[in-house]
Amino acid sequence: MIRLKIICYSAFALLLVPVLPNSSSAGPPEKVQLYGIHEVTFSGPKYGPLDNPLLEVNLTTEWRHESGRPTYRILGFWDSDGRGGASGNVYKVRFCPTKPGKWTLVKTTSNKHELNGQREGHSIVCVSSSNKGFWEVDPDAARGRWYRRSDGSHPYIVGNTMYSFLSEHEDKGPTGGNIAGDIRGNSRYFKKVRFSITGDRYPHPKDKPFLDNSGKPTDNGDFSHRPNVTWFYRRVDLAVREAYDHDLAADLILNGPDTRDSRSVLSASENNGDCTPILKYIAARYGSYPNVWICLANEFDIKDPKYTPGEIAEFGRKLREFLPYPTPLSVHSRSRDWNRELTTDPPWNDHVTLQKKIKELHIAADFVARNFSVGGANKPVIDDELAYEGKGDGWSEADVIEAHLGAFLGGGYGTTGHKPASKRGHYFHGNFKASEHKSADNLQWLRRMIDEDITFWKMAPVRDSNASETNTGIFQNVDREFRAMEWPGHEYVLGTNKARRAIRARLPEGLWQVTRYDVIRKNQQLLSPDTDGAFTFDAPDSRAVLFHFKRKD
Repeated sequence: MIRLKIICYSAFALLLVPVLPNSSSAGPPEKVQLYGIHEVTFSGPKYGPLDNPLLEVNLTTEWRHESGRPTYRILGFWDSDGRGGASGNVYKVRFCPTKPGKWTLVKTTSNKHELNGQREGHSIVCVSSSNKGFWEVDPDAARGRWYRRSDGSHPYIVGNTMYSFLSEHEDKGPTGGNIAGDIRGNSRYFKKVRFSITGDRYPHPKDKPFLDNSGKPTDNGDFSHRPNVTWFYRRVDLAVREAYDHDLAADLILNGPDTRDSRSVLSASENNGDCTPILKYIAARYGSYPNVWICLANEFDIKDPKYTPGEIAEFGRKLREFLPYPTPLSVHSRSRDWNRELTTDPPWNDHVTLQKKIKELHIAADFVARNFSVGGANKPVIDDELAYEGKGDGWSEADVIEAHLGAFLGGGYGTTGHKPASKRGHYFHGNFKASEHKSADNLQWLRRMIDEDITFWKMAPVRDSNASETNTGIFQNVDREFRAMEWPGHEYVLGTNKARRAIRARLPEGLWQVTRYDVIRKNQQLLSPDTDGAFTFDAPDSRAVLFHFKRKD
C-alpha cells in the first residue's frame, strides 16, 4: 500500500510524489533545484497532544553527493499528520542540495525501529537554478565585513521588523493583514525581516506555539520542549516558505521580544531548564532553508527572564551543532556595544547584532565600524534596531534614511521598523503598508542603487572610529560628519548629510566616473563620465547623499 509522500518545495512549485515505505522511490530520481528545499516524509510511531515525540524520538539522516563530498547530517522532526493536525505518524526531513548532480540518503538513524533505516537509498538529481542560496560570511570581503550568497553575489541588506505578526492579531482583534501578504509586501522593499516564532504581546486567541502538559495550546515558552505542530505548520512554516519564494531573509527570534511567556523559550523551566529540544526542533524544521537566519533572543540581558552571556554562548554552541548548513546566527542585546563575553573560540555566531537607535549619519557609521572591531574584526555587523519610524520613538522619515546611509558607510547593515506608538504599528503586529512606513521606498531605492552600481563588498570605512581626527581618505574640505568608504585604487564613496561647497577628491591615476545619489529625493545624477586628477564638487542641502567614484577600466 502506498503510504508515504515526498514533498519538494522550490521557488516555483510544490510537487507531491508518492513513494513506498521503507524503500526508495520507483522510477528515475526526482529533479530538485540547486538550493531548493526537498522534503522527505517518513512513517513512524503515532503521537498526539498528550505525548512528547520531541523528547522521545531521534531521527537523523545522512545525505551524500555522488562525488563523495559534501555530506550533510540533517535532523528529522515529527509533523503530526503532515497537514498541521494534532495527531499522526508523519515525520519529515528537509534537505537542500548545494551542488548539481545526484544526491543520496545514505543513512537513516533512529531510536525507533519503525524509522531506523527507512528511506535509505532514496536519491534525487540536483539541477542548476537561479536560486541565490545561503547567506555566508565572505572572508575576502574587507576581512569578513559583508555577506555573500552561495552563488557568489553580494546583495546589500536593509531589514524590517514585525515581532508578533505571526498571530495576525493585535489587542483589539485581527490586524487586517495576513502572514503571506506581509512577507510579500516586505520583500518588495527589504532584504530581511525579523520576527518572533511566537505571538508575543499580541497572541492569537486560539492558535498557540506550545502545548502544556495536558495537551492544551499555550503561549508559555517554558513549554518550549512541547512545540505545537499546528502553530509551526500553519504560521512559521508559511512565513519561512513565503519568504524563501521571494528571496527574503527570515530572521527567526527564538526568545522574546517582550512578554515573559515569549522570553521563557530558552529558560524552559517545564523541562528542567533545558532548552535543547526547541533548539534541535528549530534546526530540524528550518535549518535547511537558505533564507533562514536565527536570533537566539531579543534583548537577552534586559527583560525577565534575563540570560547571561555565558548561557547565550552555550545555547548558540548547541544550536550550531544541530544546524547542517551555514545559517546566520547571533543574539540581540541592550543598547550598547557588542558584549565581548559572547565571543567564543570557535565562534558560535557568524555576525554581530546590535541595538542602538540613531538619527545621524556619522554616529551610525562610527557605531557600526567600531563594533566590527569589538566583535572580532571578522564578522558582518547589523544594527537591528537602527531607526524605527514614527512617533513611538520620535524618528522622522528623513531620520531613518540618514541613519541607514550611515550604517552602510560604517561597513555594515541596518534594520528599521514602523512604530507610531509604543508596542504599536508594523514593528509589532505587522500588517505592513509602505504608505505608512514612509522611508521604505527610499531604503529600497538605496539598496537598489548599491546593488546595481557599487562594489561595496570590496570596501571598508576609511575613518578609524577610535581616532579623534576626521580621516576621509581621498576627500578634502569635508564636514566632520561626513563619512567615506574605499576600495583603494578602484572605488570610493562619500556620504554627506548637509550642504558643503568645494569638496575635493584627489583621484588616483586613471579615468573616473562620478555619480551622485540623493536618497531623500531618490535622484541619481552623473556628475562626470570620465574625470581625472582632482575633482571638485558640492554636497547639496539634503540629509542622505552618496557620492560614488568608480575607476573606468
